[in-house]
Amino acid sequence: MTLGRHLRASYQGAGTWVARHAQVALASLGRLVRSPLSTLMTVCVIGIALAFPAGLYLVVHHIQQFGSGFSGAPSVSVFLRSEVDAEQRSQLAAELRQAVEVDGVQVLSPEQALQEFRQFSGFGGAFDALEENPLPGVLIVETAASLAAPSRVEAFAEQLRSRAEVELVQVDLQWVRRFHAIMDIAVRAVAVIGVLLGLAVLLIVGNTVRLEIESRHAEIEVSKLVGATDSFVRRPFLYGGFWYGLFGGLIAWVLVTLSLWALAGPVQRLAGLYDSNLAFGTGPLILLKLTLTGALVGWGGSWLAVGRHLDRIEPR
Repeated sequence: MTLGRHLRASYQGAGTWVARHAQVALASLGRLVRSPLSTLMTVCVIGIALAFPAGLYLVVHHIQQFGSGFSGAPSVSVFLRSEVDAEQRSQLAAELRQAVEVDGVQVLSPEQALQEFRQFSGFGGAFDALEENPLPGVLIVETAASLAAPSRVEAFAEQLRSRAEVELVQVDLQWVRRFHAIMDIAVRAVAVIGVLLGLAVLLIVGNTVRLEIESRHAEIEVSKLVGATDSFVRRPFLYGGFWYGLFGGLIAWVLVTLSLWALAGPVQRLAGLYDSNLAFGTGPLILLKLTLTGALVGWGGSWLAVGRHLDRIEPR
């Protein structure tokens, strides 16, 4: 019986705690609704501050996917030794096609290599003075997307160089390194901007809560005078910051969605030039992340402001 009463009291206490918090949260929301203009201005500022890094992050993320999708890993040109005949070329190509690092292999005979050189180099006439074709057979190896990292491409090229049939392996890693370097810079820049604008949101919410504390100075004094605890006095301001951040995250999601929608047409045309598809968009997961981030940042900003300014108010 004692255990049952204890559990029943615990459940009742938890229910009372939840009811009190829900009441304070709704009361804080009602206070914001009663001053719609100032609330809207604060929420929009928070939304813009959250939308900027979120939009940049989504753009960088989609560009990374786009880059890895249409040319994530480079092709490797394998120049064979002059004594390698057509049968050996075919056997080597068939063996490479079985490798997990390879998506496809194109075999060029010495005659086909010479024809391509004449067509694309602009110096094909120089070979007219030669009695025989100096070019060897060539294998154009299309690497898999899993080799997009420059270190993995270089390791695969070293494996090819160790083959007895191979004279030279040529792979252009410069653009891959540049692409990854640019993406690393972009990701870090977005992180820095996100941190700075997150601090700006903290300051915005903190200053808004500070002004509200100053405007309710007399009410707080009376509440403390009649015995209200610090947590009781603090609670409405914390929920006020929570609502500011939550609605700011919602505004940020709307702004990001509209911005990406405005960019959709030009982005699709650009992707079409590369025979690829790049679609910007925001889904429920992005909405959830933005609203939760905004709510947490708003709660944190109000906590800092309340902790600094509320202790200074004591009943006289």
